[in-house]
Amino acid sequence: MTSTIQSEQHQLASDELKLPTPKQLRDTLPLSTELSSQIQQQRQHISKLLNNQDNRLMVIVGPCSIDDETAALDYGKRLARLARDMDDALFIVMRAYVEKPRTTHGWKGLAYDSLRDGRGNMALGLHRSRQVLLQLSALGLPLATEALHPLVMNYLSDLISWAAIGARTSESQPHRELVSDLPCPVGIKNSTDGRISSAINAMHASSRSHHTLGIDDNGQISIINTLGNPDTHLILRGGQGLTNYDADSIQHALSQLSANDCREKVLIDCSHDNSLKQYDRQVGIAQHVVDQYLAGNTGILGLMLESYIEAGKQCDTDMPVYGQSITDACLGWDETELLLTTLYQKVRKQHV
Repeated sequence: MTSTIQSEQHQLASDELKLPTPKQLRDTLPLSTELSSQIQQQRQHISKLLNNQDNRLMVIVGPCSIDDETAALDYGKRLARLARDMDDALFIVMRAYVEKPRTTHGWKGLAYDSLRDGRGNMALGLHRSRQVLLQLSALGLPLATEALHPLVMNYLSDLISWAAIGARTSESQPHRELVSDLPCPVGIKNSTDGRISSAINAMHASSRSHHTLGIDDNGQISIINTLGNPDTHLILRGGQGLTNYDADSIQHALSQLSANDCREKVLIDCSHDNSLKQYDRQVGIAQHVVDQYLAGNTGILGLMLESYIEAGKQCDTDMPVYGQSITDACLGWDETELLLTTLYQKVRKQHV
């Protein structure tokens, strides 16, 4: 009898760990034809920015991570209004990160632990992640995320207009193969020690086709034949306490890209090591980068900002602060709105 009960308990536990296939989740939370067309157009806009067919500045801005769908949608509504008003000079993309890389340990993001109880209910996490991405897309916003686990992107990639490969994974062969298969432009960060060589190698590898191991829409382990991604580019994020957003560092990066026959475009991450992990430094960095752009540096594609409703960060406790990050510290909304307005006025003045 005891053996039978244990077997049944084991089966129940196993059933709880099973995930829907990518097709099953997409059928449950479908992408409408209208939204699909919108996302495809947004990807094309970014491709034009990369290929000098559009002279707007791209700004990727939003929470370090989505931890509360209500606050994320509140933020998204505010950002969508600004994005519409500033569309003639800035192409604004919302950060919608549902996976978080951890240096050692910590909360891994909405897709993994949406209840934040440490149990890792990914079936619920993937459902909630796809649902909030659909809701944010319906606001008209192009969405950005980090492609962290290759299999997670099978569930979400149709909703994403731009993706990042992080500093920790730019040397990973599975991630390079993933980028080769993604349907959107992808930025690849310099490594955590500040080197750009790994990102350049990743750009080359990702631009080519691969035969790689993955799962198909029905969850079957399969050989995936990728096409190669033509729209990869470099993200400068600093490294080991050193910054690389100044004019000399950007010029050096552009020279290295040119020497290695890569697209001469860089996106500047105003947070992370570039801000020396001091979130309020993002304002001055953004202004400095835009001044370089306005001075004629056409190699600057745009910038990235971490921003939420409330400034700073909080401990993940039972008494949460609405709209404040539980991962990296962020700019608050008021400061973000003022910064974007200032940047818009500068860029628009030159475009007129």
